[in-house]
Amino acid sequence: MYERKRKRKSIRLKAFDYSQSGLYFVTICINNHKCLLGQIMDDRMVLNEAGKAVEEWWLRIPQKFEGVELDSNVVMPNHFHGVIVIVGADQCVCPNMKKAGEHTGSPLHHVIQWFKTMTTNEYIKGVKEKGWKPFEKRFWQRNYYEHIIRNERELLKIREYILNNPPKWSLDRENPESRKYMQNHDVYWQGVYIL
Repeated sequence: MYERKRKRKSIRLKAFDYSQSGLYFVTICINNHKCLLGQIMDDRMVLNEAGKAVEEWWLRIPQKFEGVELDSNVVMPNHFHGVIVIVGADQCVCPNMKKAGEHTGSPLHHVIQWFKTMTTNEYIKGVKEKGWKPFEKRFWQRNYYEHIIRNERELLKIREYILNNPPKWSLDRENPESRKYMQNHDVYWQGVYIL
């Protein structure tokens, strides 16, 4: 008997054109929630070398992608939050394409793919040359979470969430330690994401 592979459900909005101008809140998690990027001390994120490298690659995005700007961001022990501003559409994307999910040619897809590739390569180099803690199979989880920011109120709430992420690490559902003890993660996170 063989085990049938589960088909992964896309988290992208159907028929939404991700090449259009807009603001996107993204969350990218380390595979298996391993804390490889630093630690929280006194409610502040203290980046290790790997965390600093992740932050540096994030800040290089506007140099690599024309028409892409950055807003608030934070590197956490095992994940990353950031706001990407796309100010111009990618000419390679066909605007009439009505395909479910994100266009593979869209700026958001390319930005995240490039960021994950560059940080993974940097981390592999750090493991080989600097003794960074190895990871299993892949550095980042396969997918990423994105939220389309629709108005100024959402943007302000997301900026506040990013700023307050380190002090709330004990409540964070990505925190492997808090997961063991906190029964109401879903209730807490519903409150966070009700924009």
